[in-house]
Amino acid sequence: MSTNVLRTTDGWWAVRDERAARIESKAVTTAELLADRAAVREAAASAQSGTPVADLVALPPVTTPCRVVAQMVNYRSHARDSGFTGDIPPTFFRKASGSVSGPHDSIVRPTHVKFLDYEVELGLVMGAPLPVGTVVEERDLPHYVAGLVLTNDVSARDVQLTKTQFYESKSYPTFTPTGPYLALLEPEDFAHLLNLRLRLSVNGEPRQDRTLADMIVRPAQALTLLARFQTLDAGDLLLTGTPGGTALKAPPKPVEKIAALLPPALKWKAFFNGQAKNPHYLRNGDLITATITTPDGRIELGEQRTAVTDAP
Repeated sequence: MSTNVLRTTDGWWAVRDERAARIESKAVTTAELLADRAAVREAAASAQSGTPVADLVALPPVTTPCRVVAQMVNYRSHARDSGFTGDIPPTFFRKASGSVSGPHDSIVRPTHVKFLDYEVELGLVMGAPLPVGTVVEERDLPHYVAGLVLTNDVSARDVQLTKTQFYESKSYPTFTPTGPYLALLEPEDFAHLLNLRLRLSVNGEPRQDRTLADMIVRPAQALTLLARFQTLDAGDLLLTGTPGGTALKAPPKPVEKIAALLPPALKWKAFFNGQAKNPHYLRNGDLITATITTPDGRIELGEQRTAVTDAP
């Protein structure tokens, strides 16, 4: 059974049934905490009689600086929304770890961003170094992956598309809300990963709802592909893609064919004129709610509630 860990300004807490016990550890970083699992287990044993979780203010359970890597177009439903057909090559990109924010912190939209989008994603938190050249089999996952977190890969679509710039469009401060819980997994928990259900709503309206069974490149394969060129260390974070339901969707094929004949400046102007009519992009005052859990509650990553606010 997984153990949920919460981080506050006072330190780390083990959570059981909406109550938490302080973890007696000197760990400051996520990597240091992962090396002190005995202290986590000891706190978890007494958590049910501890402090109400509602009384604690959660920080992101992944400490920074760290590597933050993400997979692009990794759910079949998202691929359909994005207009992809046929095989999709596995693709990774980096996000600045300065984008990591708390699970209830506001998402701040920069003044120049007009098309702000949401992407609920499962994050893998590394528990051991992944050297370049590593091949990860399913049976190896418990060695390399210590736990899971709920994340939101917030995206400035007008920056992403016009500049073909993933790093900037997804790296502004507050663009990776993370937590509230870091679910530390036991080896037997990995058999239940495909049952995890990702849900996201905006102002109470459901937008995304899929399980990991919709995933194209699953965690073991993703780590193997990533390790062709990228080293990861304990405490680093891999975002594993988002399901369909984001605000951004590919235009209909006839429109796309016509747009391809236009000069780039006119093509993007026409595209974003159309996007301006889309009510699903995030606006000042919107409230995003996201969860990731298995139906039986064996793995439950908590609820993330983040409000959107415009930068002053």
